[in-house]
Amino acid sequence: MQSLQQKVSEWSGVEQSDAFAIDSTNLFDKLGGLQTFVNLSTNFYNRVYDDDEEWFRSIFANSKKEEAIQNQYEFFVQRMGGPPLYSQRRVRNSYLILASSLIFAKRAAERWLHHMQQALDSMSDIDADSKIKMMNFFRHTAFFLVAGDELKKQNKEVPCKHGTSKPAAV
Repeated sequence: MQSLQQKVSEWSGVEQSDAFAIDSTNLFDKLGGLQTFVNLSTNFYNRVYDDDEEWFRSIFANSKKEEAIQNQYEFFVQRMGGPPLYSQRRVRNSYLILASSLIFAKRAAERWLHHMQQALDSMSDIDADSKIKMMNFFRHTAFFLVAGDELKKQNKEVPCKHGTSKPAAV
């Protein structure tokens, strides 16, 4: 059986070392601080909330765009070398919990990544190397959530003697 990390690297097309190359540089300082991440998150969520696909927009129907933008940029700032804005605020509905509930299928992950790639591509104040590092991190993280969700589902099912499966007893 494949390990979670092997599956994530296979599905995302990103090796773990490339996914965490964002840790080799303080991207918060390199990219000029807070405003770059606010702009990226705003650009991203404008695309998400205006998505042509109803199934994808509906994933975000219960969240407020302004809160989603703030949660995302604070998480990105903290994860990419800036101050711990995200942790300090102790977000009640954690961005990671929200993200893990949103990116539950490859199709949703790919759509999320599509919008993030477009948002990054439109940012002239982010250099090409930083965009690659960030996208590798985003791809790996999105597929980590997908693979983790699939693994949880597999662990909740046990095979029956007729080749079908049933939920495992809890």
